[in-house]
Order: sequence, then structure tokens, then C-alpha cells
Amino acid sequence: MIPTSSNKELVLWLLRLRQRFCVTGASMYPLLKAGEEVLVDTRAYRHCLPKIGDLVIARHPHNHNLRIIKRVAFVDDNGDCFLLGENKKESSDSRSFGSVNFQKIIGKVTSKFP
Repeated sequence: MIPTSSNKELVLWLLRLRQRFCVTGASMYPLLKAGEEVLVDTRAYRHCLPKIGDLVIARHPHNHNLRIIKRVAFVDDNGDCFLLGENKKESSDSRSFGSVNFQKIIGKVTSKFP
């Protein structure tokens, strides 16, 4: 479950310390539906690797202009992350495109935008 943005998260967004992203597609259903928005900490992984279970926004490994939202399922010693969607019927995740280097991860989802 993703918490709804708290006052603190909203202030961080106003201070431009969070970015807002709109969910498209069904790969994160039922956790997130198309049209919902999330706040993302783009500084979360400056000094550490993502952790298993983190919900992240990343650049698609084969289409640099496409941003994807997925859950981190595995991180290896080289910083390559295996990302999975919540919707097992949707195949647009690491099962279809392989691991994503942590440098392609834009940030960590912190909350749902109200």
C-alpha cells in the first residue's frame, strides 16, 4: 500500500524536492490505477542502491523516453535491478526486457498525490 501524500510530502513537492508522475497503463494494478499520480524522491538513490520492495520510477531500458513505474524485486552486486509490475497479466517488466541498471532509476515513489 502506498500512503497518500502527507503535508510534509506536499511541502517537499512545493519546494521541488519531489516530482509528480502520472501512472499510465495497468502494470501496477491494483496498487496503482491509470491516471493516479505519485510523488517521487529523485534524490533517494544518490548514495545507496534501491532496496527490494521499493517502488521506483525508471527509464525503460530499450526506450529512453519511456518512464516506467515498477517494484524492485532483486538487486545484484553490480547495481542491476530486476523490476516487476504488480499486475501479473501485464508482461511489461524485467521478465520481458531484462534487468535495469540502477543509474536508469529516476527515483523512489514516496506517496500517492491526492
